[in-house]
Amino acid sequence: MALRRVERRVLCPRGHSFDIARSEYINLLQPQERRSKQPGDTVAAVRARRQLHDLGVTEPLLDAISEVMAAGPSDIVLDAGCGDGFYLGSLAGQAGFDAHGVDISTAAIDAAARRYPECEWIVANADRFLPYADRSFSIVLSITGRMNPGEFRRVLRNDGKLLVGLPAPEDLIELRGAGRDRVVRTIETFARDFTLVDRRRVATAADLDATGVHDALLSIYRPMRAHPAEAMRVTFSLDLLLFRAA
Repeated sequence: MALRRVERRVLCPRGHSFDIARSEYINLLQPQERRSKQPGDTVAAVRARRQLHDLGVTEPLLDAISEVMAAGPSDIVLDAGCGDGFYLGSLAGQAGFDAHGVDISTAAIDAAARRYPECEWIVANADRFLPYADRSFSIVLSITGRMNPGEFRRVLRNDGKLLVGLPAPEDLIELRGAGRDRVVRTIETFARDFTLVDRRRVATAADLDATGVHDALLSIYRPMRAHPAEAMRVTFSLDLLLFRAA
């Protein structure tokens, strides 16, 4: 299946090569595109985030994303910065669309490919280049992921949609303190190529035991507290911005 899709949609930049792993993901990441030996999420971070998803704490966020993007079986969807594939794989299972995910972390893509083999997964640096032909997708997702307006617009159809999910200021506030409101800046970032058509904030809270809190800390960058000692109630929140291609 992966080889057939490579011939149909995936572009390999000049001078690049690709490998197909046993778990059926495609690795297009080149040595010059790495800032470290293992860029992106670590194995531990991927495992921790998956365990949180499996607890169901992010289900309300998934439901809100599904409602806003309103995808159907005829859609072709790209998730740029897809991580372990939870959002894309879950949404594809619900709606039946053709799903493609890109992330710089080999550990994350390997986990995604093993969990959601019906989707296509690629290791690549989405900040530089999306390895797909022009106008390949009807929907592009970026859920706490990449911000590459030019490439998003290039691979998106003229009538396509872009859904950007940002950590809201209260997201994980108990573990890393209050965050910044990134909405205005993000709208400005995409203003040249996209028109904002919907904006909403979704929040949920979960009572996590010490293990769950530890997983939450492993899954985020720059936590306020490094060694949780007790269970606590933790907030998860996203700002969702839906754009139309301009």
